Amino acid sequence: MNIWGAALTLLVSTYMGEASCPGVAVAITKGDQVIAVQGFGHDSTGAPMTENTKMAIASVSKSFTALAVRQLADAGKIDLDRPVFDSRVTARQLLAHKSGISDRTLPEKSLKQPGSPAEAVERAREALQKAVPDNEFRYTNTNYHLAARLVELASGENFNAYLKKHVFEPLGMRDTVAIDVTPRDLPADYRKGYGYAYGFSIPLTEPDRFVTGSDGVITTAADMAKWLAAQPKLAPQDGMGWEADQQGRLRHNGIWFTSTAGQLLTESGYGIAVMANSGITLGNEGTYGLENGIADVVDGKTPPEPESYRLLIDLVLAALTLLSTALGIRALKRPRRFHKAWQVLRFVPLGVLLALPTLLGLLYGGGRDITFFQLAHYSLPLVVWLGVSSVMNLSVAVARWRR
Repeated sequence: MNIWGAALTLLVSTYMGEASCPGVAVAITKGDQVIAVQGFGHDSTGAPMTENTKMAIASVSKSFTALAVRQLADAGKIDLDRPVFDSRVTARQLLAHKSGISDRTLPEKSLKQPGSPAEAVERAREALQKAVPDNEFRYTNTNYHLAARLVELASGENFNAYLKKHVFEPLGMRDTVAIDVTPRDLPADYRKGYGYAYGFSIPLTEPDRFVTGSDGVITTAADMAKWLAAQPKLAPQDGMGWEADQQGRLRHNGIWFTSTAGQLLTESGYGIAVMANSGITLGNEGTYGLENGIADVVDGKTPPEPESYRLLIDLVLAALTLLSTALGIRALKRPRRFHKAWQVLRFVPLGVLLALPTLLGLLYGGGRDITFFQLAHYSLPLVVWLGVSSVMNLSVAVARWRR
């Protein structure tokens, strides 16, 4: 039974238009049966998106890592509740993000990137020693870098090779690979994803990052359909590479700076995977809403209209940039005397700019780590506005201090 109809096609097309997303690939299953697999739009070369277009699934990869750990636990090679790496942290706590490690204790994106899971363990050694596991959820890729190393130690195999032999090949996922470092290890036939700024989608190279175990799986919609169809037998669990949403449905989403993805298992037995070749930005947090909309359609419900505010936000930031420039030029041409103490306020934009990675990490990611370079991928208009405002205000402050 092919459930693709006008409602689903309209939903995906509307999402792509609202989110300014050039390409989307979708897989839908019912129980262990593949119902529909389809691509929409185009990749960064202009080629049509198909069910065989290779896409990054970002943190959806964690579900595969968790399965590898569970396989080895079932084989008696990993004790989920035994502390690992000479710490108080257990494998179960790593998978559930309850290890006590966070991006605050180990800023994994800002630090030098490791080249292997073994190097990731060494980088995390101090954080592991200081970690106090508890029941608090602290999301960090480091937990799954460490889980990948556990798989290597327990199996005696390279982590990516283990996934290929024990997960991808048994499921028939022939076009799926796992990589260590972006963009270095991306397959030759992988096409760049897109960034977004000022209303334009721009092909970009994913920033250099270590992704083993956490977000390094490259796959296709056709292969994700096989993965979803296997879930009834694999029996995924909350806290084991999947998360329960407010409705109790198991899901996991993933974000790169040049692509986004998500998977969802509905109460009615449907499996849904969505992959988009446009990265996360202000006003567009990924495929979460589209997954929910597809779930509504296949369950016979009317989905809400897809919404994205990325264009509106960028236009507002562009207007603020122009306003800051105009006010700065006016202040330089027509200087007025102010008490010098008030000039300190002109350093506020610079302070906000310097603190922006930390502020955004706290506001949107519960303390997640991000570098300035990655921040420019996330919202170039925001960085430009604060940068221009800082330069103009500093110029005015210097001019008036000299008077």
